[in-house]
Amino acid sequence: MTGESEYTPPRVWQWNKENGGQFAHINRPIAGPTHDHALPVGKHPLQLYSLATPNGVKVTVMLEELLALGHSGAEYDAWLIKIREGEQFGSGFVDINPNSKIPALADHSTPTPTRVFESGAILLYLAEKFGAFLPVDPARRAEALNWLFWQMGSAPYLGGGFGHFYAYAPFKIEYPIDRFTMEVKRQLDVLDRHLADHQFMAGEEYSIADMAIWPWYGNLIAGGLYNDSATFLEAHTYTHVHRWQQEIWARPAVKRGRKVNRVVGKPADQLHERHDASDFDLKTQDKIEAAE
Repeated sequence: MTGESEYTPPRVWQWNKENGGQFAHINRPIAGPTHDHALPVGKHPLQLYSLATPNGVKVTVMLEELLALGHSGAEYDAWLIKIREGEQFGSGFVDINPNSKIPALADHSTPTPTRVFESGAILLYLAEKFGAFLPVDPARRAEALNWLFWQMGSAPYLGGGFGHFYAYAPFKIEYPIDRFTMEVKRQLDVLDRHLADHQFMAGEEYSIADMAIWPWYGNLIAGGLYNDSATFLEAHTYTHVHRWQQEIWARPAVKRGRKVNRVVGKPADQLHERHDASDFDLKTQDKIEAAE
């Protein structure tokens, strides 16, 4: 199948077959849980249920940055949610996020646990809770929020649009690949022009806007998303985004946060679950494999 044949939509769409894509076995047009499963709760105030996709990495980087600043209340347990196996549709997870998407956070430091879902909402919640990584000055705060919400609105074109049709669809179709490639390159140009005049997204102050954008567009520029897509997109031409990407990657908290709930890549970069700071030294997959 080439995907080039014409398709005439029916008058009423029916869900009667899988589409053949990599995630077809877990995609469905209805919400709610598929099975009963209570989520574990660890010893720390913050309980994170996630996977190291770009959206998951945003939050683990934020938590590690808060701990690096000395905010002990940001200690957290990070539990692995295997989305390819449909764990996000368990009843406990759906109770925290009715949209069944990672990451989801439960804050047990409040009188009754506070649920927070959607990665941008979690970043903003933590920034306000700890008074960190969000400028106090109204104009600079607005700029950080501008870019935070830019990312939340733009990433679906990169992930569900470009990434899906370029890397995950069961066959290649020129029209959607061209359509979403054009949009992703436009977004990279938006970032490149902005970062030509600013050290970080909100100016000279590292913020949750950077933490939101970096796991998506920083990884894309560095060749960490969608196989050879960096070559396809001529990512090397966005020089200011490259500078920004490298500056953020040099931060120790970013390196730690990127490992949490990771299940692909080098074993030394995979910390499937994080329950203590010492886990980075003792429980990455290379250490576990060496001990077996």
